Amino acid sequence: MAKLNTDDLLDAFKEMTLLELSDFVKKFEEAFDVKAAAPVAVAAAAPGDAAAAEAEVEEKDEFDVILEAAGDKKIQVIKEVRSLTSLGLKEAKDLVDGAPKPLLEHVNKEAADKARAALEGAGATVTVK
Repeated sequence: MAKLNTDDLLDAFKEMTLLELSDFVKKFEEAFDVKAAAPVAVAAAAPGDAAAAEAEVEEKDEFDVILEAAGDKKIQVIKEVRSLTSLGLKEAKDLVDGAPKPLLEHVNKEAADKARAALEGAGATVTVK
């Protein structure tokens, strides 16, 4: 068997369907006893960033919206939580059931006020910090 270089392998992969590639990855993992994982970006704060973060807190341009209680109209509150976030139905219901919980974190004043108005309109008790 001729030795394949990286370009040859890439050309072969380009001709494969997604199902074939998925099957290849499974076989590769089994053959080499490894697990393919998506790369994860890690953001580490530099020591000098702590002072900058404290200065930002003093200016108060970021707010957290905390759902304190769902109130009587729990279904309406769940709908509002879903419209304000990218949560699915189960996750939104769990968040509402587990109140008090943070709903939005580090948002600007306009977004925090909009979220508070929508949630209070649905019958929830909300705190903006």
